[in-house]
Amino acid sequence: MPSSHTVRRIACLQPSATVILDAIGELDRVVACTRYCADVVPAVADGSRTILADSWTADAKQITATHPDLIIAAVPYQERAVAEILKSGARFLGLAPQALQDIYTDIATIAGSVGASNRGADVIAAMQSRIEQVRAMTAVKSKPKVFCEEWGKPVIASQKWVAELVAVAGGTFMHEPGRTVPPSEIPGLDPEVIVTAWCGAGDRVPLERILSERGWQQTAAARGERVFCIRDEYLNTPAPTLLQGLDALAFAIHPELFPRPPGIRQISNVPACRPENPSG
Repeated sequence: MPSSHTVRRIACLQPSATVILDAIGELDRVVACTRYCADVVPAVADGSRTILADSWTADAKQITATHPDLIIAAVPYQERAVAEILKSGARFLGLAPQALQDIYTDIATIAGSVGASNRGADVIAAMQSRIEQVRAMTAVKSKPKVFCEEWGKPVIASQKWVAELVAVAGGTFMHEPGRTVPPSEIPGLDPEVIVTAWCGAGDRVPLERILSERGWQQTAAARGERVFCIRDEYLNTPAPTLLQGLDALAFAIHPELFPRPPGIRQISNVPACRPENPSG
């Protein structure tokens, strides 16, 4: 219930915050957001909200003009962007989730700030229920080696919450989450499944080209044509959207158990090997 201590006007500089507010039925409080928010919550593209720069390029004048009670942003930040957010004078909630438990906490925190704690708890419970359902379905299956990347130049392994979802979906996450990976290391790890979800790329990762350029054609994943692109917002938005990413991972890892969901693309033509060694 709205009250004098409940925020009414929110500026979202991070898509995950917009997803969470939508999931708890409080999207009407969002008066401003970034263009990336529309990728995960199409309703914010109706023209009724001011479009702002994101957490990386925040602008105080832009923010102040929307008269927010609360600004929600997330790591990564530039130092200048944080200064701009603080300069706006509005209350600032900074998110920095790493694991699924952190995401649940963010949902609870945002829900509490708008007086919707019970709905927040319901969203968390629904996420946990689906995750445990998938975990139970894969518990006794084989655990294929899976390499997931969130960026391609340089190659960066996906975040910890993605590693957790890979385990839930019945796979074994290769490499350390969130770290830069020399491409020359991957053939030695010989992943059986390769998943790409480049930040900001949607589903447009050039799968055939990266295999050829990196010399990954002889990995088990390439030989078995188990190289995938998952829409980046499904894996890189730490919010209930991750359930769509989980469905995509589950199909990629155990297609015998799970149907193909929207938002995943599989390689169709593995390029021939090059004679030279892959570069690091």
